[in-house]
Amino acid sequence: MNAPDPILRVAGLSASIDGQQVVEQVDFEVPATGVTAVLGRNGVGKTSTLKAVLGLISRSGVVEFDGARIDGEPTHRIVQRGIGYVPEDREVFASLTVAENLRLAERGTTPNRGMVDELFPDLIARSAQRAGSLSGGQQQMLSLARVLMNDNRLLMVDEPTKGLAPRIVTEVAAALERAAAVTPVLLVEQNLPVVRRLAHTVVVIEGGRVIHAGPAAELLDDDERTQQLLGVHSTDHGAPRGGTDHGAPKGDTDRSAPTGADESREETP
Repeated sequence: MNAPDPILRVAGLSASIDGQQVVEQVDFEVPATGVTAVLGRNGVGKTSTLKAVLGLISRSGVVEFDGARIDGEPTHRIVQRGIGYVPEDREVFASLTVAENLRLAERGTTPNRGMVDELFPDLIARSAQRAGSLSGGQQQMLSLARVLMNDNRLLMVDEPTKGLAPRIVTEVAAALERAAAVTPVLLVEQNLPVVRRLAHTVVVIEGGRVIHAGPAAELLDDDERTQQLLGVHSTDHGAPRGGTDHGAPKGDTDRSAPTGADESREETP
């Protein structure tokens, strides 16, 4: 039985920001099911790769979504095709309430409120609260909830567990696991236990190029190879140690938690 065609195919993808090369001749595919994790040390072009696929930065090369070329389309048309994007810095509308953020994310007339209500009951209980007053973990939940409001055919999720308390990391991973059961996910993630739990396939980027692609378990079961590619043990929870930045934008570097949010401890109401 033949495997289904990939939902996303990238070939010869290059991208730049302000004339500086940040992605260089990247090639990979995202299967039509499961989670594909993009791994790499800090500052190697992972976030820039996602942004290039969406047309958020200047790019060249081939990007096919469900068999159709999208590399010549503007970002809003790509999103309308059914790609949901969760950015690394969450980008919630701070002055709007939780409910207003969710309503703005709706693309059709029948949003998936059932799944959102089930996965994020604490968030729904805060519907009238301004998003800017939420903790970092709660803002991440809101960012995830926004993409799950729609029937997307691919989710692109950038560093969803970064800087979060262990309890919230577990909740985010559970939400992604549930989402991935019905929608393929392209996930940038540094927490290797989360990658081991969720990912079927991994793509490793170094210096804006793909240097490894294959089954997630095969890589993570080889501690020596994991150290060689990522600079950490396969059981480590922290981010792979960075090397040369290669001109990657701020989206590919560590950020502190939002002002007023202490993510070193568990969230409190």
